[in-house]
Amino acid sequence: MDAILSGRMERLDGLALWLAENSGLGLGELHEGFCRQLLERGIPLWRSSLGMELLHPEQGGIRSAWRLDEPVTIGQAPRGIENTPAYLNSPVKIVDDTNRPFRARLTEPFPDLPILHELQADGGTDYVIYPLPFLETSRSSYLSFTTKAPAGFSNADLRTLELAGRLLSPYAERRALRRMAIDLLDTYVGRHAGEMIFSGQVLRGAVQTIEAAILMADLRGFTALTSQADRATVIETLNLWFDTIAVAVEAHGGEILKFMGDGLLAVFRADSDACEASRRAYRAAMDAREAVAALNQARREVGAHSLDFAMGLHVGEVAYGNVGGRTRLDFTVLGPAVNYASRLQDLAKRLNRPILVSREFAHALSDDLVDLGDHPLRGIGRNERVFALPQGVDSAAA
Repeated sequence: MDAILSGRMERLDGLALWLAENSGLGLGELHEGFCRQLLERGIPLWRSSLGMELLHPEQGGIRSAWRLDEPVTIGQAPRGIENTPAYLNSPVKIVDDTNRPFRARLTEPFPDLPILHELQADGGTDYVIYPLPFLETSRSSYLSFTTKAPAGFSNADLRTLELAGRLLSPYAERRALRRMAIDLLDTYVGRHAGEMIFSGQVLRGAVQTIEAAILMADLRGFTALTSQADRATVIETLNLWFDTIAVAVEAHGGEILKFMGDGLLAVFRADSDACEASRRAYRAAMDAREAVAALNQARREVGAHSLDFAMGLHVGEVAYGNVGGRTRLDFTVLGPAVNYASRLQDLAKRLNRPILVSREFAHALSDDLVDLGDHPLRGIGRNERVFALPQGVDSAAA
C-alpha cells in the first residue's frame, strides 16, 4: 500500500465500521452522521449534498442536503428536471456527462454556474462533486462537498473525500434501490398491494379473503373516439379520465388495482367495517362525478367533446392476491362480488345512468337513492334490485 493510500485509510479509520453499524438509518440521518464523521476526522466541511435519480412517474430524484449546524433536509426533484436550466447549468450535469469529479475553487475564477455563485455568496471557498460508483450506472448519483476554510480543501482532503464517498456509495445505493422498488410497486399495483408484494407475498395462488367495497368504472364512447381521433388525443383523453377517477379513489383510501382498456377496478378494504368502506367508495364516486363535470365544462369551452362514464358499486367478499402463470403474476381481486360490480357497470350503460349501486351497498348509505326495481344482470341468473342517484344529481355529471 503506497503512502498516499495509507494516509487516506488511516484518516478514515473506523468510518466503514460506523457505516456498517448504522446501515439501518434513513437517508437523511445516514448522510448527516456521515458528514459529522468526516468533521471529526479533520475535513473542514460546511455543506454536503447527496443526490440520486429515482424511477417514479412524477419524481425524478431525491436529494439530501446537509449544512453545518442545521438540520438535514430531504427534497424531491420533479420528473423532467433534466430538461430545465436548474439541471442543465449545474455541476451535476457536468458529472453526469463526464463520470468524473468536478472541482471549483470559489476564491478564483470559476465556471458560470448559479449554484457556485450562491455558495460563494454564502462564504464558500471550495466545492467538489463526485459521481457515486453505483452498480446501476444509467441513473444519476452524486455526492458534493463545500468548505468555508480560507485555503479550501487540501489535496489530502480531496483524496479522503473521494474514498469516503466510495465507502458511502453501497449504502446510498441500497436506499435508492429500495425506494425505487417500492415506488414501482405502488405505481403499477397500488400501495397496499405493493406493500404485500414487497413483504414477500409473491407465490402464485397466495390469496386472502377480505371484505371490500368495489368500484368498477368505464369510459363511454371510447370506441368511437379511437376511430375518430388521432393517437395522441386518445392517450391524452384516457389519462385525463383515469387521473380524475384516481384522485377521487385515492383521496378516500381506495386502491386502483387494474386499468382495463378504458375502464378500471378499485377496492376499498373493509378492515373492520364494510359499511364504512362502502361510504368511502360512495364519496369517491361522488367526487369523481363532480370532477368529471368540471372537466367536461372545461372541455366544452375549448370545443372538445364531453366524457361520459358508467360506474358500478358493490360490497362483498373477494379473493385478494396473486394469480397468473408461473413466472408472470397479477395481483388482483376475484370472486362473485367483483363480477357483480362489473355487471352493475354494464347495466348502468344500458339504463343510461352514470352510477348504479347494489342493494347491499345501498344499505350502508344515508343518501336518498332512487330504487330502480329489479333488473336482470348478465351472468347472474336472476333479477337484482339496483339503485341510482336521483335524476337531477345524475344529470349534473353531464
